[in-house]
Amino acid sequence: MPSPLSLLSRDLCRAVSRLAFSPPVAFVYNPLDYARATHEAYLDRWGAAPREIVLLGMNPGPFGMAQTGVPFGDPEMARSWLGIDGPVGRPPREHPKRPVLGFAQKRGEVSGARLWGWARDRFGTPERFFQRFFVANWCPLAFLDAAGRNVTPDKLPPAEREALREPCDRALRATVAALSPRLVVGVCAFADRRAREALAEMPVAIGGMLHPSPASPAANRGWAAQAEQDLRALGIDLP
Repeated sequence: MPSPLSLLSRDLCRAVSRLAFSPPVAFVYNPLDYARATHEAYLDRWGAAPREIVLLGMNPGPFGMAQTGVPFGDPEMARSWLGIDGPVGRPPREHPKRPVLGFAQKRGEVSGARLWGWARDRFGTPERFFQRFFVANWCPLAFLDAAGRNVTPDKLPPAEREALREPCDRALRATVAALSPRLVVGVCAFADRRAREALAEMPVAIGGMLHPSPASPAANRGWAAQAEQDLRALGIDLP
């Protein structure tokens, strides 16, 4: 029997699969579809309720969740620390520079290596981390332009961003209802804003923290220490 989060994921997958996107988007990857087995393995293994804190990312990176189905899913960290591995399918249309190779992908995702590496270094085992935390993304789709560059949801045309907002906000509310966290932390300013708007009528606190992207000069100056400072400022005790 699929877990509650897996059932929510399937509903979200169907909803976003009906959407259409125009330039700058040329390719759309939906890992909730082609990487369903490993995505649901992550949800079923680590998404049991309740969770005190949800860390909310924006959407899959082309070398992370787009490859593995795991949020911030650097292939090596997903396999070696989270214990998630297995075959991954492929999207119907792929950019030749961004093929989905699943866990055979040799290129890592810096953001995922930083986030899960911090969790490993601070908590030791995933069991200890997931006793309190859960990690999710607001949007399940990865977007690429014609050159293979990543396009984040905030760069979509307004009408398409609005069409995406409804199913993603609905799924976020359902996830929070299922996990009953006291706090949702947006792992970037965009995720923070989406959480504040989507969850405005729910009894949960919202905060924000620095994204671990290598595109962020601040994150490149010692992301883990700054992330812990952000979390402690939100009242989160760390071991």
